[in-house]
Amino acid sequence: MYFTDRGIEELANRRGEEHISFAALADELRTFVDLNPEFETPIERLATWMARMDEDYDEFDDLDA
Repeated sequence: MYFTDRGIEELANRRGEEHISFAALADELRTFVDLNPEFETPIERLATWMARMDEDYDEFDDLDA
């Protein structure tokens, strides 16, 4: 288990039954980056990955650039 899995597991346990829109999630991610600017790049990568989830996963190689 990766260290981050604990946070993901906590999120699933505490909020797993809730439903929110992607617009609400985007607002929360913006707030998080405003408060924690050192996480801008990983949050941007996560948001881009989530936005393109319906595309072929091979196309995500360009995120490493």
